[in-house]
Amino acid sequence: QVQLVESGGGLVQAGGSLRLSCAASGRTLGIYRMGWFRQAPGKEREFAATIRWSGTTLYADSVKGRFTISRDNAKNTVYLQMNRLKPEDTAVYYCTAADSRSGDNYWGQGTQVTVSS
Repeated sequence: QVQLVESGGGLVQAGGSLRLSCAASGRTLGIYRMGWFRQAPGKEREFAATIRWSGTTLYADSVKGRFTISRDNAKNTVYLQMNRLKPEDTAVYYCTAADSRSGDNYWGQGTQVTVSS
């Protein structure tokens, strides 16, 4: 099993910045990709960004150029730097990790990000 713990959410004004962190623990040797999804009130969960341990990144069009995903392999931690935040970025942000050994995808409990206009 892999446990994911997110931190860094909060309330920020439009145009501001936040940095989310997600630390993985447990059976982490097989993790090869981590990322972030988000779910706004009344909407389905959507992809935001992902990073492979090789360093390859992928972003949703809605966050490209504003968000940056990075990782610290030694700490099994992934970060999401969110700049120029917009009210439409308001959502619960979930960390996810993919395990190549088990084929499982793990999810964190989520952290709330609220952007006021």
